[in-house]
Amino acid sequence: MKGPSVIRAPLDENQISSNLQSNYWRVRLIPEVSSTQDILKDELVSNGDCVVTEYQSAGRGRLDRTFESPAHLALLFSFFITPNTPDDRWGAVPLLAGMTVAHTLNDLSNSKNFSTKWPNDVITSSGKVAGILCERYSTGIIVGIGINVSTLTDELPVETATSIYLSTGLELDRNILLAALLKGIKEVFTQWEEGVDFRIGYRESSQTLGRSVEVQLPHSSPDKAITRGVATDIDSDGALVLDDSRRITVGDIIHLR
Repeated sequence: MKGPSVIRAPLDENQISSNLQSNYWRVRLIPEVSSTQDILKDELVSNGDCVVTEYQSAGRGRLDRTFESPAHLALLFSFFITPNTPDDRWGAVPLLAGMTVAHTLNDLSNSKNFSTKWPNDVITSSGKVAGILCERYSTGIIVGIGINVSTLTDELPVETATSIYLSTGLELDRNILLAALLKGIKEVFTQWEEGVDFRIGYRESSQTLGRSVEVQLPHSSPDKAITRGVATDIDSDGALVLDDSRRITVGDIIHLR
């Protein structure tokens, strides 16, 4: 396999800002952090603040799982937004972010390799490429995103993971990728705030809808911890709807064959 080159070039704050050409986002590069989410919590944040890092030692995923990646291989960033919508609609934010990541990666790779797995994973046929963690904070939401960009097989944290490079052979420049993602996120979120039904785009990106799934429910008694059904839709709040009209608002999804 050809060794990676461009994709392992360091992140550069000036290049990111130049690629963005926008005053909406204020991107700050910190070479090493415990967690990009925690950095935003340690300061007086405002809408559009974004922190990106080469390495985080205590990254977190959903359900308090840890997330760690060797330096220079992944794109690890968090941003703060204050949605201009009632907060009872904010359950859609993880889906909006995941959908945007999938669409952006497909655009950059000129492919249809990338899709979403409810609620907020981005996957390919060979595994998980990206994960997203959303956390309410202050007057808004901190959205943390981790994407395996140039990770090789022996560098993957788990066997079920993959990377952009392994999935497409493309050596994406993370400075260009971050700018493209932030542009897409601003566009999608603005449309959502204006009342556009995000579910149209999400359904197109979803590998979960239409499939039989097993749902591992958190905080349930052992005899009710797992439920199964066919994922038929998502509602306007971002909940997964099963064929018997059950709404799943949180849980781990396994796609069944």
